[in-house]
Amino acid sequence: MAAPAARSVLSLDVGRKRIGLAGCDPLGLTVKALPALHRGRYPADLKHLQSLVRERRIVALVVGLPLDAQQQPTAQAEHCRRYGERLARDLELPLAFVNEYASSWDAAERFGLHGDRTGALDSAAAALLLEQWLQEGPEPAAVSKATPAIGLGSDAQAS
Repeated sequence: MAAPAARSVLSLDVGRKRIGLAGCDPLGLTVKALPALHRGRYPADLKHLQSLVRERRIVALVVGLPLDAQQQPTAQAEHCRRYGERLARDLELPLAFVNEYASSWDAAERFGLHGDRTGALDSAAAALLLEQWLQEGPEPAAVSKATPAIGLGSDAQAS
């Protein structure tokens, strides 16, 4: 009998210059930081991510929302929400959001990546987001044009 096909979740730490990427194994036991995507135009980013989704057999996306200390969305959180929703629609994958307040700082501390400009810090932050999501959820949900801010856990808020 053949083993079941590997399926995984992709976590994204969306920044203006880079997108940190991390994936987990099908059982959610191990999380691995992947090479960051140096952002270009959206169609080029989408093509790269489509290839990654096929290669890793991704079944869902997790996107970090950088909320402030009062759990309110920042301008960057709105950008991340829009980008995540657009990407989930284009990739036809369900999406979950997690609060990424201080994730880059936590990743820099944990992995000694202060001042990193290579993308390693962004992907380390994506790995922390994925670990958080594996522990806390929420379940990814389908994104439609009629669903502007789905998948927000109790720790995150939509504007």
